[in-house]
Amino acid sequence: MSVIRAVPAGVGSYLPARIMENDELAKTLDTTHDWIVERTGIHRRHIAADGEMTSDLAFHAAQRALDMAGMGIGEIDLIVVATATPDQTFPSTATRVQNHLRMHHGFAFDVQAVCSGFVYALSVATQFIETGKARAAIVIGAETFSRILDWSDRATCVLFGDGAGAVVLKGEAGTGTTEDRGILSTELRSDGAHNAALYVDGGPSTTGMAGHLRMNGREVFKHAVRNLAEIGEAALTTAKLMPADVQWVVPHQANARIIASTAQKIGVEMDRVIVTVQDHANTSAASIPLALDVAVRDGRIRRGDLLLLEAMGGGFTWGAAAVRW
Repeated sequence: MSVIRAVPAGVGSYLPARIMENDELAKTLDTTHDWIVERTGIHRRHIAADGEMTSDLAFHAAQRALDMAGMGIGEIDLIVVATATPDQTFPSTATRVQNHLRMHHGFAFDVQAVCSGFVYALSVATQFIETGKARAAIVIGAETFSRILDWSDRATCVLFGDGAGAVVLKGEAGTGTTEDRGILSTELRSDGAHNAALYVDGGPSTTGMAGHLRMNGREVFKHAVRNLAEIGEAALTTAKLMPADVQWVVPHQANARIIASTAQKIGVEMDRVIVTVQDHANTSAASIPLALDVAVRDGRIRRGDLLLLEAMGGGFTWGAAAVRW
Protein backbone atom coordinates (compact mmCIF):
# COMPACT_ATOMS: atom_id res chain seq x y z
CA MET A 1 0.00 0.00 0.00
CA SER A 2 1.46 3.36 -1.04
CA VAL A 3 1.51 6.04 1.68
CA ILE A 4 3.11 9.43 2.22
CA ARG A 5 5.78 9.42 4.94
CA ALA A 6 7.29 12.44 6.72
CA VAL A 7 10.98 11.69 6.13
CA PRO A 8 13.88 13.46 7.92
CA ALA A 9 16.01 15.28 5.35
CA GLY A 10 18.32 17.28 7.63
CA VAL A 11 19.03 18.18 11.24
CA GLY A 12 20.75 21.14 12.86
CA SER A 13 21.35 22.66 16.27
CA TYR A 14 22.63 25.79 17.96
CA LEU A 15 24.05 26.46 21.41
CA PRO A 16 24.80 29.97 22.71
CA ALA A 17 28.47 30.88 22.97
CA ARG A 18 28.54 31.33 26.73
CA ILE A 19 29.28 28.12 28.64
CA MET A 20 28.50 27.91 32.36
CA GLU A 21 30.46 25.11 34.05
CA ASN A 22 29.32 23.51 37.30
CA ASP A 23 32.19 25.17 39.16
CA GLU A 24 30.76 28.59 38.31
CA LEU A 25 27.48 27.66 40.00
CA ALA A 26 29.37 26.36 43.02
CA LYS A 27 30.64 29.90 43.66
CA THR A 28 27.15 31.17 44.51
CA LEU A 29 25.27 28.01 45.55
CA ASP A 30 25.71 25.35 48.22
CA THR A 31 26.80 22.77 45.65
CA THR A 32 29.84 21.26 43.94
CA HIS A 33 30.70 19.94 40.51
CA ASP A 34 30.75 16.40 41.87
CA TRP A 35 27.33 16.79 43.58
CA ILE A 36 25.71 17.96 40.33
CA VAL A 37 27.34 15.24 38.21
CA GLU A 38 26.43 12.47 40.65
CA ARG A 39 22.74 13.43 40.71
CA THR A 40 22.21 14.62 37.13
CA GLY A 41 25.16 13.76 34.88
CA ILE A 42 25.40 17.44 33.90
CA HIS A 43 28.83 19.07 33.55
CA ARG A 44 27.93 22.35 31.84
CA ARG A 45 25.18 24.33 30.17
CA HIS A 46 24.98 27.15 27.59
CA ILE A 47 23.43 30.52 28.44
CA ALA A 48 21.93 32.92 25.91
CA ALA A 49 23.59 36.32 25.68
CA ASP A 50 21.79 39.54 26.56
CA GLY A 51 19.49 40.32 23.66
CA GLU A 52 19.75 36.78 22.25
CA MET A 53 16.20 35.45 21.98
CA THR A 54 14.61 32.03 21.54
CA SER A 55 13.84 32.91 17.91
CA ASP A 56 17.53 33.65 17.28
CA LEU A 57 18.56 30.21 18.56
CA ALA A 58 15.77 28.59 16.53
CA PHE A 59 16.77 30.42 13.35
CA HIS A 60 20.38 29.21 13.52
CA ALA A 61 19.30 25.60 14.15
CA ALA A 62 16.77 25.75 11.30
CA GLN A 63 19.31 27.16 8.85
CA ARG A 64 21.79 24.41 9.68
CA ALA A 65 19.08 21.76 9.20
CA LEU A 66 18.19 23.26 5.81
CA ASP A 67 21.86 23.28 4.83
CA MET A 68 22.21 19.57 5.67
CA ALA A 69 19.02 18.82 3.73
CA GLY A 70 20.30 20.79 0.73
CA MET A 71 16.96 22.57 0.58
CA GLY A 72 15.98 26.19 0.17
CA ILE A 73 13.36 28.00 2.22
CA GLY A 74 11.11 28.12 -0.86
CA GLU A 75 10.62 24.36 -0.51
CA ILE A 76 9.24 24.64 3.05
CA ASP A 77 5.50 25.04 3.65
CA LEU A 78 5.36 24.83 7.45
CA ILE A 79 7.39 25.82 10.51
CA VAL A 80 6.44 24.43 13.93
CA VAL A 81 8.38 25.72 16.94
CA ALA A 82 8.12 23.88 20.26
CA THR A 83 8.95 26.25 23.10
CA ALA A 84 7.93 27.14 26.64
CA THR A 85 10.05 30.32 26.53
CA PRO A 86 8.70 32.35 23.59
CA ASP A 87 10.08 35.74 22.62
CA GLN A 88 6.71 37.37 23.31
CA THR A 89 3.27 36.41 24.57
CA PHE A 90 2.27 36.86 20.93
CA PRO A 91 2.88 36.61 18.04
CA SER A 92 4.33 33.11 17.94
CA THR A 93 8.06 32.55 17.97
CA ALA A 94 7.54 30.47 14.82
CA THR A 95 6.42 33.51 12.84
CA ARG A 96 9.53 35.38 13.99
CA VAL A 97 11.68 32.47 12.76
CA GLN A 98 9.69 32.47 9.52
CA ASN A 99 10.61 36.12 9.04
CA HIS A 100 14.28 35.54 9.92
CA LEU A 101 14.37 32.84 7.23
CA ARG A 102 12.73 35.23 4.75
CA MET A 103 9.87 32.82 4.23
CA HIS A 104 6.80 34.80 3.16
CA HIS A 105 4.56 31.89 2.23
CA GLY A 106 3.11 28.87 4.01
CA PHE A 107 2.31 28.99 7.72
CA ALA A 108 4.02 28.87 11.11
CA PHE A 109 2.92 28.37 14.70
CA ASP A 110 4.13 27.35 18.16
CA VAL A 111 3.42 24.22 20.20
CA GLN A 112 3.71 24.32 24.00
CA ALA A 113 4.23 21.01 25.77
CA VAL A 114 7.41 21.97 27.68
CA CYS A 115 10.03 19.19 27.51
CA SER A 116 7.74 16.99 25.39
CA GLY A 117 7.27 19.85 22.94
CA PHE A 118 9.53 18.55 20.18
CA VAL A 119 7.75 15.18 20.03
CA TYR A 120 4.38 16.96 20.01
CA ALA A 121 5.55 19.30 17.23
CA LEU A 122 6.96 16.37 15.26
CA SER A 123 3.60 14.61 15.51
CA VAL A 124 1.71 17.71 14.36
CA ALA A 125 4.00 18.35 11.38
CA THR A 126 3.80 14.68 10.41
CA GLN A 127 0.00 14.91 10.17
CA PHE A 128 0.23 17.88 7.81
CA ILE A 129 2.70 16.08 5.55
CA GLU A 130 0.90 12.74 5.56
CA THR A 131 -2.41 14.40 4.61
CA GLY A 132 -0.77 16.45 1.86
CA LYS A 133 -1.38 19.82 3.51
CA ALA A 134 2.37 20.48 3.54
CA ARG A 135 5.14 19.20 1.29
CA ALA A 136 7.94 19.88 3.76
CA ALA A 137 8.29 21.30 7.27
CA ILE A 138 10.89 22.51 9.72
CA VAL A 139 10.25 21.24 13.25
CA ILE A 140 12.19 23.19 15.89
CA GLY A 141 12.67 22.88 19.63
CA ALA A 142 14.12 26.07 21.10
CA GLU A 143 14.40 27.38 24.65
CA THR A 144 15.97 30.11 26.77
CA PHE A 145 15.21 28.55 30.15
CA SER A 146 17.90 30.69 31.78
CA ARG A 147 15.34 33.53 31.68
CA ILE A 148 12.86 31.71 33.94
CA LEU A 149 15.25 30.17 36.48
CA ASP A 150 15.58 31.19 40.10
CA TRP A 151 19.38 31.28 40.30
CA SER A 152 19.25 30.94 44.08
CA ASP A 153 17.37 27.60 43.90
CA ARG A 154 19.94 24.80 43.81
CA ALA A 155 17.27 22.20 43.10
CA THR A 156 16.39 23.70 39.70
CA CYS A 157 18.95 26.17 38.36
CA VAL A 158 21.71 23.55 37.98
CA LEU A 159 19.50 21.45 35.72
CA PHE A 160 18.70 23.70 32.77
CA GLY A 161 20.34 25.48 29.86
CA ASP A 162 19.55 27.23 26.58
CA GLY A 163 19.69 25.86 23.04
CA ALA A 164 17.82 24.88 19.90
CA GLY A 165 17.56 21.96 17.52
CA ALA A 166 15.69 21.49 14.25
CA VAL A 167 14.71 18.73 11.85
CA VAL A 168 13.57 19.19 8.25
CA LEU A 169 10.83 16.76 7.21
CA LYS A 170 9.68 16.23 3.65
CA GLY A 171 6.95 14.09 2.17
CA GLU A 172 8.07 10.98 0.31
CA ALA A 173 6.21 7.94 -0.96
CA GLY A 174 6.45 4.85 1.23
CA THR A 175 5.15 1.30 1.13
CA GLY A 176 3.36 1.44 4.48
CA THR A 177 5.76 -1.05 6.08
CA THR A 178 8.24 -0.72 8.93
CA GLU A 179 11.06 -0.59 6.38
CA ASP A 180 9.94 2.85 5.20
CA ARG A 181 12.07 5.83 6.12
CA GLY A 182 10.29 8.53 8.10
CA ILE A 183 8.02 8.93 11.11
CA LEU A 184 6.49 5.49 11.60
CA SER A 185 4.39 6.33 14.67
CA THR A 186 3.86 8.92 17.39
CA GLU A 187 2.13 8.57 20.74
CA LEU A 188 1.18 11.52 22.96
CA ARG A 189 -0.17 11.69 26.52
CA SER A 190 -0.89 14.30 29.19
CA ASP A 191 -2.33 14.48 32.70
CA GLY A 192 -2.99 17.93 34.13
CA ALA A 193 -3.41 16.59 37.66
CA HIS A 194 0.35 16.93 38.17
CA ASN A 195 0.67 20.67 37.57
CA ALA A 196 2.22 21.31 40.98
CA ALA A 197 5.13 18.93 40.35
CA LEU A 198 6.71 21.05 37.60
CA TYR A 199 5.50 24.51 36.68
CA VAL A 200 6.32 28.21 36.36
CA ASP A 201 4.87 30.44 39.07
CA GLY A 202 3.69 33.19 36.75
CA GLY A 203 1.94 34.08 33.51
CA PRO A 204 -0.13 36.77 31.79
CA SER A 205 -3.46 35.82 33.40
CA THR A 206 -2.10 35.08 36.89
CA THR A 207 0.74 37.33 38.01
CA GLY A 208 1.26 39.34 34.84
CA MET A 209 4.94 38.35 34.94
CA ALA A 210 6.96 35.48 33.48
CA GLY A 211 7.68 33.85 36.86
CA HIS A 212 10.25 31.20 37.81
CA LEU A 213 10.44 27.46 37.29
CA ARG A 214 9.46 25.34 40.32
CA MET A 215 9.83 21.59 40.63
CA ASN A 216 9.28 18.65 42.96
CA GLY A 217 12.22 16.56 41.77
CA ARG A 218 11.26 13.29 43.45
CA GLU A 219 7.74 13.41 42.05
CA VAL A 220 9.01 14.14 38.54
CA PHE A 221 11.56 11.30 38.67
CA LYS A 222 8.94 8.80 39.84
CA HIS A 223 6.54 9.60 37.02
CA ALA A 224 9.21 10.11 34.37
CA VAL A 225 10.63 6.59 34.37
CA ARG A 226 7.21 4.90 34.35
CA ASN A 227 5.67 7.24 31.76
CA LEU A 228 8.66 7.23 29.41
CA ALA A 229 8.89 3.44 29.40
CA GLU A 230 5.14 3.12 28.77
CA ILE A 231 5.02 5.67 25.95
CA GLY A 232 8.13 4.28 24.27
CA GLU A 233 6.64 0.79 24.22
CA ALA A 234 3.34 2.21 22.92
CA ALA A 235 5.05 3.97 20.00
CA LEU A 236 6.86 0.77 19.05
CA THR A 237 3.68 -1.31 19.33
CA THR A 238 1.79 1.13 17.11
CA ALA A 239 4.54 0.82 14.50
CA LYS A 240 4.54 -3.00 14.89
CA LEU A 241 8.10 -2.99 16.23
CA MET A 242 9.94 -4.36 19.25
CA PRO A 243 12.69 -2.84 21.46
CA ALA A 244 15.17 -5.25 19.82
CA ASP A 245 14.47 -3.53 16.47
CA VAL A 246 15.71 -0.16 17.75
CA GLN A 247 19.24 0.92 16.85
CA TRP A 248 19.17 4.09 18.95
CA VAL A 249 17.02 5.57 21.71
CA VAL A 250 17.19 9.38 21.63
CA PRO A 251 15.58 10.51 24.90
CA HIS A 252 14.83 13.92 26.32
CA GLN A 253 18.10 14.98 27.95
CA ALA A 254 16.83 15.85 31.43
CA ASN A 255 18.86 13.77 33.84
CA ALA A 256 21.32 10.92 33.28
CA ARG A 257 19.69 8.83 36.03
CA ILE A 258 16.24 9.12 34.41
CA ILE A 259 17.72 8.19 31.03
CA ALA A 260 19.48 5.10 32.45
CA SER A 261 16.47 3.95 34.48
CA THR A 262 14.11 4.30 31.52
CA ALA A 263 16.47 2.39 29.20
CA GLN A 264 16.65 -0.44 31.73
CA LYS A 265 12.85 -0.55 32.06
CA ILE A 266 12.38 -0.68 28.27
CA GLY A 267 15.12 -3.30 27.95
CA VAL A 268 17.62 -1.31 25.88
CA GLU A 269 21.34 -1.31 26.70
CA MET A 270 22.93 2.08 27.40
CA ASP A 271 25.33 1.66 24.47
CA ARG A 272 22.25 2.12 22.25
CA VAL A 273 21.16 5.36 23.97
CA ILE A 274 22.27 8.82 22.81
CA VAL A 275 23.30 10.87 25.87
CA THR A 276 24.35 14.52 25.54
CA VAL A 277 22.94 15.98 28.77
CA GLN A 278 26.46 16.37 30.18
CA ASP A 279 27.25 19.10 27.63
CA HIS A 280 24.08 21.22 27.54
CA ALA A 281 21.92 20.19 30.55
CA ASN A 282 18.14 20.10 30.17
CA THR A 283 17.18 22.32 27.25
CA SER A 284 13.51 21.29 27.42
CA ALA A 285 11.98 21.08 23.92
CA ALA A 286 15.41 21.54 22.33
CA SER A 287 17.08 18.52 23.91
CA ILE A 288 15.99 15.72 21.56
CA PRO A 289 16.90 17.53 18.31
CA LEU A 290 20.18 18.69 19.91
CA ALA A 291 21.04 15.07 20.71
CA LEU A 292 19.93 13.98 17.23
CA ASP A 293 22.20 16.53 15.59
CA VAL A 294 25.21 15.44 17.62
CA ALA A 295 24.67 11.75 16.86
CA VAL A 296 23.97 12.24 13.14
CA ARG A 297 27.02 14.44 12.64
CA ASP A 298 29.38 12.14 14.56
CA GLY A 299 28.20 9.16 12.50
CA ARG A 300 26.43 7.10 15.14
CA ILE A 301 22.99 7.58 13.59
CA ARG A 302 22.99 6.52 9.95
CA ARG A 303 20.43 6.45 7.16
CA GLY A 304 18.00 3.58 7.75
CA ASP A 305 18.55 3.31 11.51
CA LEU A 306 15.43 2.87 13.61
CA LEU A 307 15.18 5.48 16.38
CA LEU A 308 12.94 5.77 19.41
CA LEU A 309 12.45 9.37 20.59
CA GLU A 310 10.82 9.94 23.99
CA ALA A 311 10.22 12.85 26.35
CA MET A 312 8.26 14.00 29.40
CA GLY A 313 7.59 17.53 30.60
CA GLY A 314 5.57 19.72 32.91
CA GLY A 315 1.83 19.30 32.83
CA PHE A 316 2.54 16.38 32.85
CA THR A 317 2.97 15.79 29.13
CA TRP A 318 4.82 12.89 27.57
CA GLY A 319 5.28 11.42 24.13
CA ALA A 320 7.34 9.16 21.89
CA ALA A 321 8.02 8.59 18.20
CA ALA A 322 9.38 5.66 16.20
CA VAL A 323 11.47 7.05 13.34
CA ARG A 324 13.35 5.36 10.50
CA TRP A 325 16.18 7.83 9.82
